This record gives sequence, C-alpha cells and structure tokens, in this order.
Amino acid sequence: MESKKTFYITTPIYYPSSRFHIGNTYTTILADTIKRYKALRGYDSFMLTGLDEHGQKIQTVAQKEGKQPQEYVNEMAEATKKLWKDMNISYDDFIRTTDKKHEDAVAKIFEKLLKQGDIYKGEYEGWYCMPCETYFTQTQLVDGKCPDCGREVKLMKEETYFFNMRKYQEKLGKFYEENPDFIQPQSRKNELFNNFIKPGIEDLCVSRTSFDWGVKVPSDPKHVVYVWLDALTNYITALGYLSEDDAKFKKYWPADLQIIGKDIIRFHGIYWPIFLMALDLPLPKKIYAHGFISIRDGKMSKSKGNVIYPEDLANRYGVDATKYFLLREFTFDQDMSFTPENFINRYNADLANDLGNLLNRTIGMINKYFGGKVDTSNIKISEIDKKLEQSVFENIKQVEQLMDDIHVSNSLERIWEIISNSNKYIDETRSLDFSKIRKRRRQTSFSFCNGTFSRKFKSRGYNVASIYA
Repeated sequence: MESKKTFYITTPIYYPSSRFHIGNTYTTILADTIKRYKALRGYDSFMLTGLDEHGQKIQTVAQKEGKQPQEYVNEMAEATKKLWKDMNISYDDFIRTTDKKHEDAVAKIFEKLLKQGDIYKGEYEGWYCMPCETYFTQTQLVDGKCPDCGREVKLMKEETYFFNMRKYQEKLGKFYEENPDFIQPQSRKNELFNNFIKPGIEDLCVSRTSFDWGVKVPSDPKHVVYVWLDALTNYITALGYLSEDDAKFKKYWPADLQIIGKDIIRFHGIYWPIFLMALDLPLPKKIYAHGFISIRDGKMSKSKGNVIYPEDLANRYGVDATKYFLLREFTFDQDMSFTPENFINRYNADLANDLGNLLNRTIGMINKYFGGKVDTSNIKISEIDKKLEQSVFENIKQVEQLMDDIHVSNSLERIWEIISNSNKYIDETRSLDFSKIRKRRRQTSFSFCNGTFSRKFKSRGYNVASIYA
C-alpha cells in the first residue's frame, strides 16, 4: 500500500508568562486550519504546538506568585491545553521544554556542537532585555531601550558559551539566494537579509549562569542552555531527534511549514537555520511570519494591558465565529486591526446574512418542495445550473492555490463568492413552477442543494467537511 505524502506544520512554542491573547490564538488557529486542509487533501498531516517553559522570566514570574517554576509551568500547560481544546484545535503533539525527552536531546545537541567547535566559552557584556530574553549591543538599542519590545534593558556581564554564527554566515546567505521562498512574506526575508545577514551576524550567547531554571550543560553544569538553542530545537526533539524512538523524525522532518509571528522572525530565520546547518540537518521548507494585531491605541500588548482574549469572544459569539473572523481579517502580509465594530460587522454580514441566509433558504426549500429528502437521480442540468457550477469549480481551483500559498483570508473570499453566487442563483430561480419540479422528480433547479457541489468537491479529494470549523 502506497504511503501518504506527509505534511509537518508547527506553531512557535509559546512563552507562558501570562494568559494567551488572540494573537497567540490566531497563530494556532491558522496552523490548525492548514493542517485540516492538508488532511482533507489526503496528506498524513502532523501539527506540533507547545510551551517554552525555561528561562529567567519564568523563574521570576513564578517567584512573584510564590510558586516553584515547575509548579507554575504545570498550571500554565494545563490552562493552555484547555484553551486549545475549547477552541477546537486538533494538534497532534504538545511539547514542553521541561519534558525529559526534550531536555535530554538539548543536552546532547549542546555537547555535540561544543565538541565539533561550533560553541566556545567566553564572557559577555551587553544590554539585556528580560521579557525578550535577549542581549543587545549599544548600537542595536533604540532610544536606549530594547529594539524588539521597547522595554528597559539592563547592562549585564557574565561568563557564557557562544555559538559561532559567523562560521555559517556565507552558507546561510547562499541558502537564502537559492531558496527565495524560504521566508514568507517576501518583505520579512528582505528585512532579514538586508538588516542582519549582509551587515554581518554576531556570535550568539547560548548559555547563562545568572539563573538556573533551564537545561544544565552536562560538561559544565553551572551553565544552563540559553533560551533560543533550547526553544528552537523543540521542532526536532518533539519528533524524537537523538532519541531511541526517532521514527517520527525520520518520517516528518524537514517541516513543510513553520508559522510564527513577525517579532521572532530573526531567531527563526537566522539562528534556527544555522543550528540545523551545524547539526547537518535539512532546513524547513518554508517559514511564514504573520503580522501583529493592533487595536485603537496601537499594537496589542500584555504590558499595555490592551489585550483581547479568545475566551471572551468565543463565549459570547461562538468558537467558529471567532476563528472565522481572525482568519478572514488577517491578510497574508499585513497587520490586522481589531475593533469590536469590525467583529460585529463581519459576523452579521458574512455569517448571519450571507451564509446564514443561504443555509436557511436551502433547508427551507428542501423541506417545502422535496419533503425533506434530496433525490440526486435523473438530474437534468439547466443553463442557469451550469453557470453556478462553473463559478463553483473556478473558485475551488483558486481556493486550493490560495490555501497552498498560505493566503487563507483570500481563500475565504473565494468561498464567500460561492455563497454569494448561490444566493443569487436562488433569487434567479424563484419564479420556477415548483409543482412541475416535483412531477419531474426534482430534475431541474437547486443543483447546489441536490449534491452537485458535494460530488465535485469529493472528486477533488476532499471529504465534505469544514476546513475551518
């Protein structure tokens, strides 16, 4: 029996320092949607999500709550799993960086890179942003603050291990040139290449001694493996890399698509590929970095307290409506603006009016004219039926291409074009003599209702099920 083609998709592993907002939720919904789509197309699809549980910030948050770090992250892991269950997310694995499997693999990875000369010991002095868990040079600061999040930074000095990033700079630059679609959208790739790769990549701090909540370096246990080498490798350790059970790694790696927010594109677009090159592993096929969600007073941020939580929307309007809004409003290469008015308008116009109207009218006509049963035998297709069918098939082709290109919002537009044309079709056939339709055993009209769309949809390899629900 021929095995299915695989499709491995990942979200970033989220930092559980507080509740997750609709930005985190969008990333997970998007990955889940694409995973479902690929499964409906016949792929053996596998989705990974999880939590990045180590680091100084987690240790500090736990202490403020009077808890041990492990106790704190255990509670956050359960809350996160519950959120994804409530949002009907169908992930296949949930990795935690405190998992023994992951910690063992990270320790092996560190020692492997140290032994082959990619990691060396030194001393680091620089400006440290604890929320981002990142060091910066003086020239990288913006108005004396973190260039990524705008928060205060602290001058720190400590013994550390460094990863020799410069060693792989030329190789990474060549990979970018040979794989122009590796980073999507194009604007993110251009930003990385022009701002970081061409000017020169700095060696990366990969261990810390000022805190101990992390994976200990086996050969030098006063050091813990620093966040990015620990966190980024989750995408392969979750599959069993460097473990006795590496069947999933052999089956699914390299990842087909890794979805992240644009705020961590530098780490995934530079550090992650270089780590993989050093480990002599293939790189993921594509990394997609989506935009931010903004509200009236700017970018949504936990520190500003202007956060929208998915539970609030789902409890009031439903999970499917919340997922639809986020997928429809977030375009491929743009930030999204959220307002309550936008949500309500989209809910009323698209779901209640367009889709709701079509479903209500269709079910009503089936019950009224056909006794609640649809007979697809002896169907005769009229010209007006053919017109609808043609528009459906054309839009399905576009949906398939747009979904493959991660243009999910645009694919939804095409689906709503089908809905709009179907409503128009019903309007155009309202004057038909339904008594004759019944006598002809439903031989004409309502091809959308009587299965033509379903049959054609199945013929393209789908099951008749919602990709988005």
